[in-house]
Amino acid sequence: MGGVKGVVLCGGPGTRLRPLTYYFQKAMIPIGKAQKPLLEYIIRLLRFYGINDAVLLVDYKAEQIINYFGNGARFDVKITYMYDDPDLKGTAGSIINAYRKGAIKGDETLLVYYGDILTNMNLKDFLNYHKERRADVTVALASGFTVRVGVAELEDNGRIKSFQEKPKIEKPVSIAIAALEGSLLMEINRVINEKRALDFMGDVVPHLIETGKNVYGYLTGSFWYDVGSIEAYEKLDPDLVEKIFAFLYEED
Repeated sequence: MGGVKGVVLCGGPGTRLRPLTYYFQKAMIPIGKAQKPLLEYIIRLLRFYGINDAVLLVDYKAEQIINYFGNGARFDVKITYMYDDPDLKGTAGSIINAYRKGAIKGDETLLVYYGDILTNMNLKDFLNYHKERRADVTVALASGFTVRVGVAELEDNGRIKSFQEKPKIEKPVSIAIAALEGSLLMEINRVINEKRALDFMGDVVPHLIETGKNVYGYLTGSFWYDVGSIEAYEKLDPDLVEKIFAFLYEED
């Protein structure tokens, strides 16, 4: 896909995955029967859907990523790296740092992908949806998300009116993947100058909605999994990973 660049956020220390992340960069934790790094599945998914240019936003244990992926030639993807700036906090800070240093540009469509998410979502359909609506930002969403804790509804005196163990949320939830038009980077840059720490999903997307930008949601029924906690990592079935993502390895 011409003009589309993958932007993978893989610089965080992965505190929810400790103690594993004392030794691994979280995007490099091994998954599936073949014990390939999580980030390899992401890079292969990008390539499968024709995104052959990616910048990896790195910081904590970046050397593990760089040593494994190099320039990306082994995966038929051009990979460049951008170290985070300690003065620009949060995921939006990582993106703006890459913009200021020329790794991403205002005339590109950016596929922003959080590095602890595993999915087989059709990225081509997602980007076509974004393009057809002339969206500024499109956020990938999934319905039927199961909360991992019990949820109570209380009366004023503290008596429990209703209780559900691990209910499913009716509203669509973000799966931490978005398409972003590079033309918005200048606006995000302005906002980050006012507030030094910004989360892309938590701060930037709501700001763009509030300021009247064209922000769309793409509802997917694809498999997706947030690998970013010890509990989630332990519950990820290696056989399931092998089955769902076999298509990424059929060319090898």
